[in-house]
Amino acid sequence: MGSNDGPFLGSEARRRGQVSRRALRSRHHMIYRDVYVPTGTRLTPVTRAAAAWLWSGRAATVAGLSASALHGSRWIDDESPAELNRPQACAVDGIIIHRNTLADDEVCVVRGIPATTPARTAFDLGRRDSLVGAVMRVDALANATRLKPPDVEPLVERHRGARGLVQLRTVLDLMDDGAESPQESRSRLLLMAAGFPRPSTQILLCDEHGYFIGRVDMGWPRWKVGVEYDGPQHWTDPAVRARDIDRLAELQGQGWTIIRVSRDILRYRPEVFLQRVRDAMRAAGWPGHGRVRLDARLDTWSGCPVLD
Repeated sequence: MGSNDGPFLGSEARRRGQVSRRALRSRHHMIYRDVYVPTGTRLTPVTRAAAAWLWSGRAATVAGLSASALHGSRWIDDESPAELNRPQACAVDGIIIHRNTLADDEVCVVRGIPATTPARTAFDLGRRDSLVGAVMRVDALANATRLKPPDVEPLVERHRGARGLVQLRTVLDLMDDGAESPQESRSRLLLMAAGFPRPSTQILLCDEHGYFIGRVDMGWPRWKVGVEYDGPQHWTDPAVRARDIDRLAELQGQGWTIIRVSRDILRYRPEVFLQRVRDAMRAAGWPGHGRVRLDARLDTWSGCPVLD
């Protein structure tokens, strides 16, 4: 990346005559030592990843959430520190240093920058933090790269004894590349924690003539019950709202029942959401009487997947 399109090394730019010392100080912002961006540049996870790699002297491998961002994952906080993998330990503000030994097939080049492969990135992200948080991050990576559990499983065998493998195996059981937002991941996990069969995701529906009707975030085609997460755009964008109304009418015409859930319901009234799904599933003929836990909570969930 050069001085016009992203992070750059100030010393290199000055040596090449691309920027003066005065312009470097007055028109640019220093992210890390000797690494600059033009003043006003938004510091995204991708920008931070590139800047951290330059700070390392182009000698490190981008890892963790930074690698996930390079691979196209969304929903990563702009304020998240950059993550690098390199042999030398070093304390620096805004960069997390990992010292893992990486095999050649665990590293690839993305946007000209060495980074852990999607499989290795999932291997790392799936072993840390909470189970739910790990699933959400691996879901986002899988959605961006179409990563599948079999892509990661060889690394589990290769790195036997690594910390967090018990959680990682559960994450691989639960991950789904159809999740298009963290809240969709949370909705799916909450349904499974409550005892519902594992829902399918991004269900494509057509009418009797084969014409495409719409797509359902998640649900159970067998019982024609779907769940849709309503993000802010569903209420603030009139065009999106109008399309939603037409699409839901078409789905209902095909015999589908759609349960809609918002962030506030997930956070403050999850039992209301679960009850609505339970009632719709039972009305559709689902035989899971007595299995639903309306008091299900993700922060205490063991993560055992519920299948048909």
